[in-house]
Amino acid sequence: MNMVHKIENWGDTHHPKILDLMRIALGVFLLLKGIAFMENTAYLKSLIDGQNVVDLSPMLLMMVVYYVTFAHMVGGVLIAIGILTRAASIVQIPIVLGAVFLTSIFNEPINATAWPSIVALVLLVVFAVLGSGPISLDKYLAECSE
Repeated sequence: MNMVHKIENWGDTHHPKILDLMRIALGVFLLLKGIAFMENTAYLKSLIDGQNVVDLSPMLLMMVVYYVTFAHMVGGVLIAIGILTRAASIVQIPIVLGAVFLTSIFNEPINATAWPSIVALVLLVVFAVLGSGPISLDKYLAECSE
């Protein structure tokens, strides 16, 4: 058995049900962030463009804005209902990691807007390892197929 299967099996056997509530809350949070970014793409564009870390062309910048928005909305729904949770979490990790750096984590003290991103990042890593858990569509579909 390779390492990925070992991690998957360990995550499936060590999953308290309270984590499912946290997974659902994380999914709803990401979905709402995606909706907020969709309603105000200019804000997200200015947030990314204002960092001056990488000089992006206007077309590439808009592609990043729409990718982040789409990934948050779809990933949030998948995480909330508990299907493809590991894959959705892995896709979200680079985006939220970027958000942690964009909200000035290196300032002392940590900016108040950085905390939701930090908590979301930690939870995404947890669910990338643990998976969806007992209260999920994955579990329901597995029980129906037996």
